[in-house]
Amino acid sequence: MKDDRSRVWTGRATNRVQWLLALIGAACMALGIELAVATQWTGGLAPLVMSVVGCIAAGLLILAGTVAFVHVAVSVDDDALEVRCGHLGLPRRRIPLTQVLAAEFEPRVTPRHWGGWGYRWRPGKGTAVVVRRGEGLVLRLSNGHDFTITVDNAEEAVRTIRDRLRHPLAGGAAEA
Repeated sequence: MKDDRSRVWTGRATNRVQWLLALIGAACMALGIELAVATQWTGGLAPLVMSVVGCIAAGLLILAGTVAFVHVAVSVDDDALEVRCGHLGLPRRRIPLTQVLAAEFEPRVTPRHWGGWGYRWRPGKGTAVVVRRGEGLVLRLSNGHDFTITVDNAEEAVRTIRDRLRHPLAGGAAEA
């Protein structure tokens, strides 16, 4: 019979509102391109360049920042928990389960408590990946910090992690 602890738990969380912000970023970039191509600017070259560069830079920052945190993917295996953000999987964080003291379910994680969406750090509170409001997973780490992740079905993730913390692997093979 196959050991049930060898399976991998995976979960995701998505924030569709972030796509609206990505559209705003794309609109800023389009405005910068429109200014560069089609504007008869009579105020001199420097203001035109500043406007174009400013619009394109703001658009790129908004677009990249929002697309990176449209969703988060979390996986748990026998060795570690891995968090991957956005379509490219960046930023990414891998936390060995040997560094996890406890896992807790948090029913109400909100961007407001963390200062917004994204990869966040707050003194005395720890680090978080917040892509939407709702349920999340809180890891108590051996370095004294907490790591919070908003993810669907966080209760199942907590059960999976707690099971692995109670039944560590010995020498690479599952205990009988």
